[in-house]
Amino acid sequence: MSNIAIIGAQWGDEGKGKVVDLFTCDADIIVRFQGGNNAGHTLVVDGKKTVLHLVPSGALHPNKLCVIGNGVVVDPQILIEEIDALKAQGQLLDDSLLRISEEGHLIMPYHKAIDLARERLRGKGKIGTTGRGIGPAYEDKVARVGIRFIDLLEEDTFQEKLRHNIEEKNIYLKAILKEKTLDFDEIHDTYSSYRERLRPLITNTSLLLHREIHAGKRVMFEGAQGTLLDVDHGTYPYVTSSNTTTGGACTGAGVGPQHIHHVIGISKAYTTRVGSGPFITEQFGPEGETLKREGVEFGATTGRPRRCGWFDAVSVRHAVRVNGITGIALTKLDVLTGFKKVPICTGYRFDGRLYDEFPASSKVLDKAEPVLEEMAGWSEPLTAVRKFSELPAAAQKYVQRIEKLLDTEIILVSVGPGREQTILLKNPFDS
Repeated sequence: MSNIAIIGAQWGDEGKGKVVDLFTCDADIIVRFQGGNNAGHTLVVDGKKTVLHLVPSGALHPNKLCVIGNGVVVDPQILIEEIDALKAQGQLLDDSLLRISEEGHLIMPYHKAIDLARERLRGKGKIGTTGRGIGPAYEDKVARVGIRFIDLLEEDTFQEKLRHNIEEKNIYLKAILKEKTLDFDEIHDTYSSYRERLRPLITNTSLLLHREIHAGKRVMFEGAQGTLLDVDHGTYPYVTSSNTTTGGACTGAGVGPQHIHHVIGISKAYTTRVGSGPFITEQFGPEGETLKREGVEFGATTGRPRRCGWFDAVSVRHAVRVNGITGIALTKLDVLTGFKKVPICTGYRFDGRLYDEFPASSKVLDKAEPVLEEMAGWSEPLTAVRKFSELPAAAQKYVQRIEKLLDTEIILVSVGPGREQTILLKNPFDS
């Protein structure tokens, strides 16, 4: 029996949705443990694309228990819309297959108002937030004034917390952010309707997972965003507001680390990021535009075009270390078809110094130049390949070089968006 965590090894958008969907076949329970509806996991099954923001990707498989852990901040309106959309497609018809942690925090209208206003006021210093209230919701969680699902279920507790927060947030919105104030009654009535809709799904998910794991069920912990957006280990301050790394799976799901047996890091065969922040291997010329076009690099949640560049072994090696990654799933190798040369970044150079490990300094990350090792490219299309030995020799060497630079085995290579367009080298559930 094995439980696995699937973690983004770059800045998110690495193809976690597809990999989670693929390994869901061997899992009994799929747990989302952090983030909010700022994340979008895209799955393509039988040519049909589905984008999930809060419900775990296991929802596309029958008889899989999906859990939204306490580490997730939830916009209940978005969650209900997503559940309804899945049901309309004939999925997630059994409500017993979705559970929400009673300790999870709610995103409130004032969180979204504050998020949007702050980003507007930052001007050129924008972080690149999606404006969905995720950061302010986590702020309230840490400040111990957040509203949890268990609070929503208790009417008197909900009223008291909401009234206090509305009074405080309205002062901030009006005096500091120069925004309109919010109405208590309107928010109260709206969220009371959410309470009745979601009540049957809310439970102690930490206890649920404990019992299921001890009963021999196999659990997959599904991360959102990526390691370089981790609030502690990412390119701070251009990060998200939660721990996107493996440690976040323990705190965000309420399980001990001994229950995670394998950590799979998802990485593209090149690099992308959305929003502001340092990006040492970013390509601004025709190569970057080709990667964007061939990789269809637009955010699943926001639609924003992604910045594109060459594979950065320094940053992914950092992800391997801080997550304890035991295997790499390399996605979108097919996008590199047609390049005569495919560079890999093996180090950074700044102020006469060579960095072969990921620096914490914002100054270094902003100003460093990549040290690039050129690999031969290939022209053969890869989307129909199903065995590693059938890849062009140059593509095999490219994958093997990445594996050596990361000192971590590559267990999967994705050559297209479809579930079947995958070269599976090792199944972590089998070990």
